[in-house]
Amino acid sequence: MPATLTPDDFPIPATLRDSAVLVPIFRDAAGELHVVMVRRSSFGVHGGQLAFPGGKHEPTDASLVATALREAEEEVGLGAADVEIVATLPTVVVPTGFRIAPFLGRIRRPAVWQWQPREVDEVLEISLRHLADPAQHTEEDWQLPGWPDARRVAFYRIAGGYKLWGASYRIIAPLIGPLLSGEMVI
Repeated sequence: MPATLTPDDFPIPATLRDSAVLVPIFRDAAGELHVVMVRRSSFGVHGGQLAFPGGKHEPTDASLVATALREAEEEVGLGAADVEIVATLPTVVVPTGFRIAPFLGRIRRPAVWQWQPREVDEVLEISLRHLADPAQHTEEDWQLPGWPDARRVAFYRIAGGYKLWGASYRIIAPLIGPLLSGEMVI
């Protein structure tokens, strides 16, 4: 059986580029918590994957929070005035050479999502209760290009046949329980 994939399985470049993502959370009319994610377009190394709105820190960004807010507006049309940052989450380092600073944000959901088609194929609103359902959490053996051998990868099953894994999984997994229990207030 292949080993379980961990962040230590791949060499991390000596030089990392700062990036930031917004983890947008909102309550629907029934009070249920949802997280907003994007399915990346086929453009780029993460094409087709589920991700949080975000990207590279630019010299014109005043901070990493500013990066996350700028990227959320560019990618999904979510203006900074509709976001309240409620927590700075642990940094995630990925083998592609990025140090990701995630920020949990309570959002006012727009009536209609308007995304940047060059970067985003779809905006998804995922119920945290769905992610908390043990039937939606699983592991499989994967052998992806560039991997030295097969690895066991943990992920969440998402409607549409999507799999939420990798850095996005590492960011959201520790938040689900505290958000649903009220330990973290949104």
